[in-house]
Amino acid sequence: MKILGISAFYHDSAACLIEDGNIVSAAQEERFSRKKHDANFPFKAIISCLAENHTSLEELDYVVFYEKPLLKFERLIETYLAFAPKGFVSFSKSMPIWLKEKLFQRKLIIECLRELSTEVDWDQKLLFSEHHVSHAASAFYPSPFNRAAVLTMDGVGEWATTTLGLGNESNLSIIKEINFPHSLGLLYSAITQYLGFRVNSGEYKIMGLAPYGTPRFASLIRDNLIDVKQDGSFVLNMSFFNYATGLRMINNKFEKLFQGPTRRPESEITIREMDIAASIQAVLEDVVLKLVTNIADITGEKNLCLAGGVALNCVANGKIENANIFENIWVQPASGDAGGSLGAALSVYHLMLKNKRSLLPNNLDSMKGSFLGPSYKMEEVIALLNKHDAVFKELNDSELFEEVANLMVQGKSIGWMSGRMEFGPRALGNRSIIADARSPFIQKRLNLQIKYRESFRPFAPSVLFNDLSDWFELTKSSPYMLMVTKVKNDKRILVEESHLFGIEKLNLMRSLIPAVTHVDYSARVQTVHEETNPRFYALIDKFKTLSGCPVIVNTSFNIRGEPIVNTPEDALKCFMNTDLDVLVIENAILYKSDQRQISKTNYKDDYELD
Repeated sequence: MKILGISAFYHDSAACLIEDGNIVSAAQEERFSRKKHDANFPFKAIISCLAENHTSLEELDYVVFYEKPLLKFERLIETYLAFAPKGFVSFSKSMPIWLKEKLFQRKLIIECLRELSTEVDWDQKLLFSEHHVSHAASAFYPSPFNRAAVLTMDGVGEWATTTLGLGNESNLSIIKEINFPHSLGLLYSAITQYLGFRVNSGEYKIMGLAPYGTPRFASLIRDNLIDVKQDGSFVLNMSFFNYATGLRMINNKFEKLFQGPTRRPESEITIREMDIAASIQAVLEDVVLKLVTNIADITGEKNLCLAGGVALNCVANGKIENANIFENIWVQPASGDAGGSLGAALSVYHLMLKNKRSLLPNNLDSMKGSFLGPSYKMEEVIALLNKHDAVFKELNDSELFEEVANLMVQGKSIGWMSGRMEFGPRALGNRSIIADARSPFIQKRLNLQIKYRESFRPFAPSVLFNDLSDWFELTKSSPYMLMVTKVKNDKRILVEESHLFGIEKLNLMRSLIPAVTHVDYSARVQTVHEETNPRFYALIDKFKTLSGCPVIVNTSFNIRGEPIVNTPEDALKCFMNTDLDVLVIENAILYKSDQRQISKTNYKDDYELD
């Protein structure tokens, strides 16, 4: 039984292939098109998923779309009727698009599939899942739990914005939901837009900015924007928002509430913006903790699964973990809409077709470390490097790990490409930029000279799982970089910063691993396991042998506005056009000092700022 799941036409289009319930491939379209958050039909991602598993289109039993377009159209119409005549301009602009494309989305999807093959009866094979069912299925079915409560939170699907589900063996049901326009995700996105960042890509910047500020606007938000009940249910005051019917998330009343206009993108970030970021983060965490507490009370479950865009807020996830409301928490690594393609396929396999679910031994989830994308053979790598007259060495694994570990100890930054590409927004050791976490200079250098991004943004540590509790206040695995915790007290360096404000706090050395320690001593931890990524594990283990430290910097292999690299060509291009010192593609190693700088261009101008 082979089922292809698809998400498309909003943001983060993706495809996923499952075979007899086993997740065999998944990839986002942006990695192939090189357009960040690409919303187009995932032609290239589909082709890649099938090719990676030597599967033809004719072999597919079903193709499943991750949401139901007609329900979404119903929500659009009912919303405009509810707010009429307000929002007529938005209505008049969006309706022709809906009538031309989205209302007839089934026809559009079939036309796209026919571009891939005319030999398949797509009318018979195409199915639709509901948006939040897709999210819930992506969270529960790959988890290591036989039973679990399932919480999904995002902007909006068809109608739901927040759902509570219950998973039991192969069964999954939604038992409670909060509907549009009341949405935690849209509230957070509204603040994102107000602070001058892009909706659907800048929310994680708000999360990274929050520790620089104090939540002095939290009461203002609670008193005016959101009414939260003790069980976590909430209602937004829509008089401050414009997203239901307008072309912006917020309105003039919102700006008057915060006593200032929307920040101009790329302008200076002040203490005020940092305080607003801290405030919305505090409000979000409060609501999420109330929701989670209520879910534990009404279900009695010991395990919790999370998905939806809000589940990518790893600071809130860390607060859930620390609260000990549930014994175990599992977060889908592709929690956003990309992961909906996976959930759609799994929901058909288990819910519609009633196939049994089997758990993996040793409490492993079935995401395979989220290494579900394409990989490239060494012969392909060598051919590409020779084509570009690159100077490189080919080393065996032992030599390579020794060399790269030594280079990190020497303070070098390394582009590291190995094995199958990650599925989801995080680089987890196969498409990563890595460096020595002990360096007091690497955080600023990586942000400004290599990633070309804002200086305030933190980097994540990758740590050998067996050493986790020696360095961080976390005892459970976090393989997908979706939990924030604190650096252990004995690894911290206490600093006097009462005279400093905002970004001034950035350059203080706060711990023995300053490159991955945020201003509040927090870190977005990735635990590295030999079972799921033996090469990355061996590299960090070698670094530990040389340095005594089992922690390295791990950030995504790309620059600001660029999708994470996919192919050897992408990796070479990024390496040659940034200040990266070293590039590793499989077992080939390149040193910047050896290369002829013939291809260097204004690389960062190739991508629109996120």
